[in-house]
Amino acid sequence: MWIALLSSLSILTAGLATDLPARAAALTAGTGAPPVPASAAELLAAVRAPGARAVLVNVWATWCIPCREEMPDLLRLHRAYAARGLRLILASADFADDADQAAAFLHELGVDFRTYRKTGTDMEFIDALDPHWSGALPASFIFDAQGRLQHSVYGKSSYDRLEQMITPLLAN
Repeated sequence: MWIALLSSLSILTAGLATDLPARAAALTAGTGAPPVPASAAELLAAVRAPGARAVLVNVWATWCIPCREEMPDLLRLHRAYAARGLRLILASADFADDADQAAAFLHELGVDFRTYRKTGTDMEFIDALDPHWSGALPASFIFDAQGRLQHSVYGKSSYDRLEQMITPLLAN
């Protein structure tokens, strides 16, 4: 009887051990968690939440190669300027079915903060961020401390270009 019990216990614990890293990643906020679904209004509420001197919103998707290529620069900028008041909001344009892919990509890059996934109609989302935006990805939008749009960057950007737009807002 004890042998059968120990055998069953070792099978059970072996199954848990292989699943443990996935469970830990899913339970840690911002590290491997799928982007939180958010409407345009909810995303703008995150932009206007108190505590930031500048907010950089980046709309991206896992299937967008330039989006994936610019992400390390965005994260490097966030790490360099978060203490000075920069908030980075990443909004995935992936479909709900691709939320796990988005989460895996963000986890690979070490994203440790809440991210979002666009919901609602494309035009509602586009118009809320910048009515001049065509909807092409990637796109970045820089807001001041009051939540007013200051800069729009259509297409892939760089650390240096974004830094030039953000640092004056952080000085105010």
